[in-house]
Order: sequence, then structure tokens, then C-alpha cells
Amino acid sequence: MDLQAWIAIITTISVFAVINIRRNTPLELAFLTGLVVVTMTGILTPKEALRGFAHPAVITIGSLLAISAALNKSGVLDWIGRLLLGKAETEGQALRRLALALIGSSAFLLNTAVVAMMAPVVSKWCRLKDVAPSKMLIPVSYLAILGGVCTLIGTSTTLVVQAELQNSSREFKLEQDNLSAQIALEKDPEKLAVLKSELDTIAHRATDLSPMPLFELGRVGLPVALVGGIVLLLVVPKLLPYREGVAGVVDDQRREYIVEMQVEPNCPYIGKNIKSAGLRQLPGLFLIEIDRSGFVITPVAPDDIVEEGDRLVFSGDVDNIVDLKKIEGLKPAETDPELEKLLGKQRELVEVVLSPTSPLIRSNIRSINFRQRYDSAVVAVHRNGEQVSTKIGRIQLQAGDTLLLQTHKNFVEQHRNNKEFYLVSSAGTSEPMAHRKRPLALVIFLGLLAWLVLTNFIGIGSDTALGSPAIVSLCALALLVMTGCMRMVDARGAIDISILITIACALGIGLSLERSGAAQTIAETIVAWIGNQNHLALLIAIYILTMLMTEMISNNAVAALMYPIAVNTAIAAECNARPFIIAICLAASLAFLTPIGYQTNLMVMGPGGYRPTDLLKTGLPMSLSVTITAIILIPIFWPFL
Repeated sequence: MDLQAWIAIITTISVFAVINIRRNTPLELAFLTGLVVVTMTGILTPKEALRGFAHPAVITIGSLLAISAALNKSGVLDWIGRLLLGKAETEGQALRRLALALIGSSAFLLNTAVVAMMAPVVSKWCRLKDVAPSKMLIPVSYLAILGGVCTLIGTSTTLVVQAELQNSSREFKLEQDNLSAQIALEKDPEKLAVLKSELDTIAHRATDLSPMPLFELGRVGLPVALVGGIVLLLVVPKLLPYREGVAGVVDDQRREYIVEMQVEPNCPYIGKNIKSAGLRQLPGLFLIEIDRSGFVITPVAPDDIVEEGDRLVFSGDVDNIVDLKKIEGLKPAETDPELEKLLGKQRELVEVVLSPTSPLIRSNIRSINFRQRYDSAVVAVHRNGEQVSTKIGRIQLQAGDTLLLQTHKNFVEQHRNNKEFYLVSSAGTSEPMAHRKRPLALVIFLGLLAWLVLTNFIGIGSDTALGSPAIVSLCALALLVMTGCMRMVDARGAIDISILITIACALGIGLSLERSGAAQTIAETIVAWIGNQNHLALLIAIYILTMLMTEMISNNAVAALMYPIAVNTAIAAECNARPFIIAICLAASLAFLTPIGYQTNLMVMGPGGYRPTDLLKTGLPMSLSVTITAIILIPIFWPFL
């Protein structure tokens, strides 16, 4: 290998190392740095480096995120969720109802969006039926993952691979046109024969790397989803733990989190503001609200004045209540059922799960002015199934943390599409709001699906305006905004720029592996180890390598990085590339073993009260069953020769 190939490989390995060793490093920053390195060293031209930011996959994923938010805001999936679970009485009934619905919906909606919308519905059903959320939420994530591999648009991973195939097709077309022009002018019979042979080779390769129709992946994706669904219904429930989610723990053990103190007439703090009274700096306790004759002041500002009769509500370690009892004029508040009923109408407990791209990560709650920023107070923070015992104001937030918030009644509606939170779920019992735009939003979405299906069956290419998923998705999004199904500000808020930057940069780094010759060298090394005639073993190697990488970092990034390696492996082994392309689509999408392997797994960790070992235990039979099914079926539908 030359110097550029080594630089490309070392850069790629360094990005992986940083992400796995320094967990707090933003994913997009690591990939952006890698892209800068391969560009500044001359491996990529500036135009090639920036190509990923205008990539069809990036446009399509951004559009589908916004469309999913519109369906959420208009109440479409809330309505579907209530319809599905309304009559289910047991865990088994609920899972069977969810299996078909989630696999079906995830085939046409990005599966992360499906989980974000369905998890609150399932959590609410669990509360109503007295079922532990831990028995239901991992299956919700797994079912959405299975559904994502049934069509081209079910998961962003396949969209990344599809866009790479489109780029390859354009390059092959240019090569074919160039060779055809040379053949037309060539007179020497020997040179003419060589040129025609090259043209045949490129034409064959172009067929292997042609863009995927909407349902091509479903040839193996549907059987994989069927096998995975059976394992999920028969095996996984026996392995799931019985644990309460964060909201359930608070309901059962409220005194471990919340302390209410009454301000007596002799309290020296009457007439003083909260800051000067020292009520913001109590060890292990956090003042989250003031109840004043039925009126709730939350969040509490430093300059709010203490008045006689106020009920001061603190969250945190109840063992520190002794410090409050030492304060003259404060005593534990007596429970008044009528007052509690009145206050309950003004406040609500809400769970939120921090996304890996949230700007709150690596900051502590006090320094970011959480109460002022979100008009809510943090009651408890759970991480990996356990409560974080540090004083709430000093907790440094991490991706996947579940925050239990005490909020006003409109918090869920205002922040449901906030990209800082993977999941916003109410711990209360209020019904989801009905929206008058729901039928219109549903019609537009069904029109989008019908458009994609129709263009697929009548053979309109994805490189045309009518057949391009990116253009079709943009049209649907524009209609949703113009018809009032969602506001433009909500559409912008639903698009996670960090995810799109990561994909764009990963595509650039993958291109650097191709341009530098590193991908070819890696592929030739794999072929040399296994043998160029053992095509099935090569397929297994590519599949397992992709799967293991996906469990460590972003599935989209892995797909972008593995694409050139898979293609070059097929070239080195002198066989069709299609089986290897399908393998990386599946392996990068079917991640069940770790919270970071797939975003939907991280989304359910806190609400389900899960620990990482729970995913490993339930994910092993899922991974084994879908891997074996995929390896058997891929060569049948896409032969090596």
C-alpha cells in the first residue's frame, strides 16, 4: 500500500477507537475530523469530500424524519397505537398485536421514528394493565428493527447503501459511454477486442451494482423478519427481566425522590427570595416547585419570594430531609387530598431519553439552567437501569440517560419532536390529543407510499425525478407543511443535523478508502485468508465484520465504510457483488446486542429500566436466528456466479 492508503486506514481505525474509548466524544465530531484528515492529505478533493452533504441518502433521511414528526404531531400513530392495544389484556396478546403492526409500519417509516412514537403508547398501556415496561419495550425496539429490512425505506442504513449504488451506476455509465466512444473510433482489431472485453466487464459490474428497487431487500428481509418475530414471541419474553421503569419506581417509592415542606408563620425565610434564603444550595436536595394555595410555581427562580403557607417541593435524596428539619419554620407538609387533586391538574411527571446528539450531553443540570430552559425540574436521573445518586444539579448528563421531569401539562406536546430527546413520554394518564389534520396527514403519507410502489412496479428509475425517493419524500414533506399538518419550525426541529453530518462524513471516509486503494487492499487480504473460491465463507466474513462494527458505532456509518470493502471483495473473488451488498444492508441494520448498536435500543433503555446485560441476553437468540437465516437465503436469491 502507498502512503495515502495507510492514511485512510489509520484515520478510519482512529475514528473507531475514539468513539469506543472516549464515549463522550460526539459521533459527528469524530467523523468530521476524519473527513478533514483525508481531505487535507489529498486523498479526496474538496468536491469529493463535500459530496456526501448533497447525497440523496442524506436528503431522504432528513425528509423522512420530518414526515414522521408530522405523523406524530397530527396524532396518526397515537391513534394507531390505541387502536392496536385497546383490547389487549395480557403481555402475549399485546406482543402479538404489536408484531404485525410494528414490522409493517417500520417497513415504510424509519424505525427510529416508529419507536419514538409507539414507546409512549406501549408504556401507557403497561401502566393501565399493571405490566412492567421491561416486559414490552425491548420487543418494541426489536420489532421495529426487523421491519426496517423489509423495504428500501424502512431504515436509513439501506438508504445509505442505495445512494452509494446510485453513485456507482453513474460512474459506470460514464465509463461505458467513454469506452463506447473509443470502440467507435478504434480500427485495430486487437485493441478493439480488449475494449469490448472491458465494456462487457463494466456492463456486468453495473448490473451487480444497480440501485435496489423498493422491495428487493424484502426477498430476504421478510423471511428474516418472520424468523426473528417468531423467536421474539416464543423465546425473548422468557429472557426479559421484571423491572419498573423510572416513572413506575417514582410512583411506588415517591418518598425516595420528593419531599414537601410547609412554611410556618415563624419561618425566617418569609419575605426573602430563594437565593438569599439558601434554599438552592441544600446538599442532595433540589427545590423543584412551590405550591401556593393551589397555584404551582415551577421552575423556581432564584428571585422568587417565600411566603407563609407555601409548600416547598424538593427532589433528591430523602435522607437529607434532616437538613430541612433543622430549619426553623419548616415542617413536613400534611397531605391534603383536595389540594393534591388540584395540583395534579397543573403538573405532570414526564420521562425523556437523551439522544446521543443532544447538546445537553457532557453538561451538568445546574450549568445549563435546565429549569429555565425547559420550564421543568429534574426529579431523578436513571442510567443503565439504576438511579444516579449524585446531587441532581451536579449530574453530568450522558447519551441514553432517562430524566424524570416534573413539568407543566403542555410539555409533551411542545417537546415531542425535540431532537434533543429521543423519547418524550408522559407518565400521567391523559389521552393523546386528537388533531383535525390527522386524516389529511394519513392521506399524504399513504400517497407517498403509493407513489414509491407505483414507480417501482412500472420501472421508473430512481435517478429520475419521479422515481427518486429523495425527491418524492421532499414533495410529501412540502405538502404536509403547506396543508398545515405541521409547521415549518417543527419540520426543522425534527431533522437531526448531527445524524446527517455523521452520514455525510462517513460517506466521505468510505470514499477515501476506495480512492486510496485501501478498500481493495483490505478486500484482497480477506480473500487471501479465506480463498477466492470460498464465496460463502467470504459472505459470512463480511456479514459478521459488519455486524460487529455496527454493535460498536453508528449503523449508517458502518454501511458507508463497508460498502467499498464489500464491492472490492467481490471483485477480488471474481464473483457477483450483489450478495455482499445485501449482506451489509442486513448486518448493519439488525443490531440487537448493545444499546449503541441501534438507536431504538438506546431509546427504550431508561423507560424499560434495562441494563446493558439485558440486551445482550435477549439479543443473542435474535442475532443468531436472523444471521443464520440471512446467510442461508442471500446466495439463493442472489447467486455468487
